[in-house]
Amino acid sequence: MLRPPGRPALATVLTASVLAGAYVVQAVAALTPHVPLLLAATAVSLAVEGVLYRWQRGVPALFAKAHADITVRHVLRDLLLVVGLLRLGEQHRETQYAPLLAGLLLCYALHCAIQAASVLVRRTRTLPVVTRNIDASALRLSPAPAALLRRPGHRLLVFGLPATAGLTATTVTDDPRCAAAGIALSLVLALAGLAALLLRLLPGRRPAGEQEVLAWFDAWLAEYRPTVGLYFSGGVASVYQAGMWLEPLARLDARPVIVLRERFMVSRIPATDIPIVCLPKVPTLMRLEHSTLQVLIHPSNSGKTSQVLRIPTIKHAFVNHGESDKLSSCNPYAKAYDEVWVAGPAARERYALADVGVEDKDVVEIGRPQLDAVRPYAGPPVGAYTTVLYAPTWEGWDGNPGNTSVIAAGENLVRALLADPGVRLLYKPHPLTGSVDPRAGAADRRIRELIRSANRARSGPRPAPSKELAALTAELDRLTAAEFREGADQAERMLVQRAPEPGRAEAVARAAAAWETAHWASLPEWEHQVVVDARPSLYACFNAADLLISDVSSVISDFLASGKPYAVANTGGLTEETFRARFPTVAAATVLAPDATGVPALLETVRNPEKDGLAEERTELRLRLLGPSEPSSQERFAEAVRALSAAAHTHRTRVTARFAPAPVPGQRLPSPSAALSAPASDGAPGSALAER
Repeated sequence: MLRPPGRPALATVLTASVLAGAYVVQAVAALTPHVPLLLAATAVSLAVEGVLYRWQRGVPALFAKAHADITVRHVLRDLLLVVGLLRLGEQHRETQYAPLLAGLLLCYALHCAIQAASVLVRRTRTLPVVTRNIDASALRLSPAPAALLRRPGHRLLVFGLPATAGLTATTVTDDPRCAAAGIALSLVLALAGLAALLLRLLPGRRPAGEQEVLAWFDAWLAEYRPTVGLYFSGGVASVYQAGMWLEPLARLDARPVIVLRERFMVSRIPATDIPIVCLPKVPTLMRLEHSTLQVLIHPSNSGKTSQVLRIPTIKHAFVNHGESDKLSSCNPYAKAYDEVWVAGPAARERYALADVGVEDKDVVEIGRPQLDAVRPYAGPPVGAYTTVLYAPTWEGWDGNPGNTSVIAAGENLVRALLADPGVRLLYKPHPLTGSVDPRAGAADRRIRELIRSANRARSGPRPAPSKELAALTAELDRLTAAEFREGADQAERMLVQRAPEPGRAEAVARAAAAWETAHWASLPEWEHQVVVDARPSLYACFNAADLLISDVSSVISDFLASGKPYAVANTGGLTEETFRARFPTVAAATVLAPDATGVPALLETVRNPEKDGLAEERTELRLRLLGPSEPSSQERFAEAVRALSAAAHTHRTRVTARFAPAPVPGQRLPSPSAALSAPASDGAPGSALAER
């Protein structure tokens, strides 16, 4: 299904049409010639170019695909001005414009030279290892060149503007000196930019070379001596998968490290004090083989995972980024790891039933250490409102209508909840909603509009703007967001993001907890909320909610840690009996049909616990899904790391001994008995020994 064009698409088409029309009008005005029309068309095209690079950055890409990039457009604009000048002038004056044309051509030649120098500078600043939370000052890093010098579109617009303005002025005044002055200024700007880039290519101004960086990285590994790491490769939308394991990893009594493969991901990983290294190339990745790293945990599978699995000195554990009854939670790829760490017995059973090659001896139950932040059930709602969290998952890759409730049931569920005057709704859609099926994205937008309309129809006291929340937000931003100047490249970010200050992690945890408290206090208790930002987190929403409505996903497994009631939407066309039998995580849930007719009865059980017949089932299911409360999940996670580290150490020792070079045999000396019995050189027995 094609997504209907919205306002952004309409703005793109309109902007592109205006720019193309301006060039047509400019051509007609140059050939006519018509000075006012030529002037107006030139001004419009320049203005639209500025709009493109400020607000419509997708349009230049469309023009580039049609081989009409910024250079072609700028040359065409100036060429039409020159044509207009030639058409306006007399025949003998053509020689006056020849130097101007030569200067204009030189401007474009310098533009090409600047671009070539910019590429060379970028290559010298593209290091084989990208780091964060590590002091990389030894690599002679420096601030990046000005963004204007690295972006050809912006650069040509700015550097070429004086020449274009001078040609336009000459068209109006018929004075070639205006064009000469504009072209001269453009040449000066271009020469200055080229000189600035060439200076950076001098040996003393370059960052460290590849071999020097690799030697530095090896030295850092030897000094830091990492023992356990998190390996992650993926896209921007999947960064949350790594983020949920940062805190459990940081709480280990170990020397952790985060290993990434995509350069852009270095700045996307949430705030952490753990050292981060990005190793884009396989040969660089293989240097970990000779490090002290013993265990890597993997929260997701990716095409690049197979590359790190080739390192024999490291043991690998698949920890997943959540557990559910979906087939993706028992992927056959899991058998490639040394161990699979799951939350509880249910996941162990899931792998056994799936028969995907994961042996039971390789499955380790560790619980979910992330859920320590989830507060337990404290009774029914005590205020005027029952807070309901609707957190549907996304549509998935396989087109199964049961994956997400957003398409078939989302609007019905939200309408039923909004119809109850005692409900406050928190709507938290999955970050990937609509990324595969446009219907899910459209339904998500309609749900948000329903919530906005419901809020407009409600009224009540609204807390005063919270100065405390503003201060905490600023404090969190200061602690977690690195301040980069606009245009900073990865090398400059490495320079800025050095080792964090001691105690930053504890300060972030305190500020985050205080921020969540202040955030909920700053909201009217009657107002519905659409939660899409990184803060508040999903687990913070768990703590604020009295009830969860979701789909078959890891969300309901995690929510069970709270012991609160939950419901699951059945949108796959299954009977309730089949639905419960196929998905064990639904065993303690209220099952809702797509028409949402069961919502009023569900709310009644939440408000009156004596009518809740599923409380005991939730306790039992929590034990099956998440394991026992004692020892804690963090302790079980730490024990699994220690055990696998010991196995890695044993394996490394055994392999080292097996492949150790055999000692070179020395010269064999005769034994005393052999010397006594051997004939002497002069024929007398034992004469050689007697001489000694």
